[in-house]
Amino acid sequence: MTTETIHASRNKIIDWGKALVQKTNGSKVVVGDLLVNVLGQARVLRKAYPGLMHLLIFWGVSLQIVGTIINILQMGLFFPFTAPEFLKGNAYLIYELTMDLAGVAILLGVLMAASRRFVLRPKTLETRWDDVYALVLLASIPLVGFTMEGFRLVSTNPPWAAWSPVGNMIANGLRSAGISPETAASIHPYFFWAHFTLGLTLFASIPFTKLRHLFITPLNILTRPHRPASSLQKIENLEEAEVLGVGKVQEFSAWQLISFDACLRCGRCEEACPAFNSGMAYSPRQLIQTLRRVTHETLITPNGKPDGELSETLSESMIWSCTTCGACVTRCPAFVNPIDEVIDLRRYATLTTGKLPKSAADALRNFERQGNPWGMPAEDRSLWAEGLGVRELAPGDETDVLLFLGCAFAYDERNKKVAQSFARLLQRLGVDFGILGIDETCCGETARRLGHEYLFQVFAEQNIQMFNQIKFKRIVTQCPHCFNTLKNEYPQMGGNFTVLHYTELLHELRIPWSILDRDGKGTFQKVTYHDSCYLGRYNQIYEAPRRLLQQAKVHLKEMPRHHENSFCCGGGGGQMWMETDAETRINHHRLQDALKIQADTVATACPYCLLMFDDAIRSKGLGENLKVFDIAEILERQLAQHEEVLNERLLES
Repeated sequence: MTTETIHASRNKIIDWGKALVQKTNGSKVVVGDLLVNVLGQARVLRKAYPGLMHLLIFWGVSLQIVGTIINILQMGLFFPFTAPEFLKGNAYLIYELTMDLAGVAILLGVLMAASRRFVLRPKTLETRWDDVYALVLLASIPLVGFTMEGFRLVSTNPPWAAWSPVGNMIANGLRSAGISPETAASIHPYFFWAHFTLGLTLFASIPFTKLRHLFITPLNILTRPHRPASSLQKIENLEEAEVLGVGKVQEFSAWQLISFDACLRCGRCEEACPAFNSGMAYSPRQLIQTLRRVTHETLITPNGKPDGELSETLSESMIWSCTTCGACVTRCPAFVNPIDEVIDLRRYATLTTGKLPKSAADALRNFERQGNPWGMPAEDRSLWAEGLGVRELAPGDETDVLLFLGCAFAYDERNKKVAQSFARLLQRLGVDFGILGIDETCCGETARRLGHEYLFQVFAEQNIQMFNQIKFKRIVTQCPHCFNTLKNEYPQMGGNFTVLHYTELLHELRIPWSILDRDGKGTFQKVTYHDSCYLGRYNQIYEAPRRLLQQAKVHLKEMPRHHENSFCCGGGGGQMWMETDAETRINHHRLQDALKIQADTVATACPYCLLMFDDAIRSKGLGENLKVFDIAEILERQLAQHEEVLNERLLES
């Protein structure tokens, strides 16, 4: 079975589950999770080999358990809870065949797992005693079961034996070895009790080994908070809350405590984590496993600190290195969300103890004093628009598009040029738009991800109050961080608006690209597009930016890691303002992806991504060979260049 076949099957499972969920009333999200992520194993199948391996074991064990229950209930041992005796005729034959195939699936899955763990040995895959124990136990149960079945078939010689193909094969081997029906009948009970004991051992081992994930992981998937993956949990009644963040393990929510036990240590989060892969002292798996250990030592066993204090257990790097890019969250088959824990720990450090890195404290101080992380005067927020004729909206004004600029485009000199390009594009396309000017304040995204929930809520309330005084159809922003906050987090504060990223708006407007040179020649020849985490992975906006570039006759070439697998630029989660060791800078690692495909231009759709690429290019001295531009700048330049060509042709004619 090829990787493409497995991925196609996975997509069919997801589509089927979604279609069924749409027809389901009530708890349709839970139903969807049950169908797609528990039974369908959709996230597990994102990786072909381990996905198929786990699917074989999961469905093999599940069918064996169900079949065993059906068999026991027909024995009359639990009257009146006795199942109807329907295992007769064709039903019985299908039952026998299914149980054999389920056993074969388990053995194949265990063989694949053992090969992966002891031969292939992926660097992020840990092996502990209970990993080996689980494989040996899972292999022993079907092996003993098939042998037991072989002795049973020898002793009874039923006419339907071929419907138990594995058992029948073993029975034929036993007959060839000279085992008589009488001998088989005398040996069969020993294998029955061995099989029975192994089954009980499996169930008894669940609470004490990794086998607990058979129950904990589905429980975690079905009970997880069903909010957008990109939004953080709001602290309700902030000024009256007794606990701000998490300083002790007991202060985590019940779901978070469950999620610690749901972690399978599979390493998929580490494979995707930009901080871990750049050499930082951070690992989402290590974070969750450390929290699990402290939880057990504090709440389950008498070992460890009875107060569950976390300040001495977790290093500063473990709390402050995360970029909140979401790669670990989208990869985890158990739906564990390390970002929630990181933010809770940051909230405690920021709002309760005040023990946070100086660079983070300086950025938060700028927020408090000037309303932006650059520390620039609030009255300078609209200087970027001088001379462009951009309308500043006042309470009561009406417009089609409310352009929410964001701090980066208002204060950073490089991103001001991007804002100006976008404004000129809107004017060229005849869009009715306006800005809030000095009445706009930071959306609060960076402050929230640095743990300052209070600042976020203050900024959100101010912006929502201002939005409600303007009549507009949609908010458009160029910053994916602002976009995600306005769209997915402001509803927590009562702000429900139609929010678009600027690439969505431009794609919707259908720029008249028919004027372009049919040869497609222009300034930008070898362009690669970098997917912003908050635009792509969190909000599934992948195609609009690419289609804009393609329509502009830009030759696109994908980096090795793109779309959902895109590698973070390193600027999210407040990292834009954090000091980072030169040897572990994430943006330098991402730059290598662009260099591998020999691109001459990196296209971005995020101010942080633009700055992080620009910094990496300059620090490597590659400015002559590689440039970075925002999509708005590329579109404006392409239009201007081809209009010049068109005008020249008109003059010639």
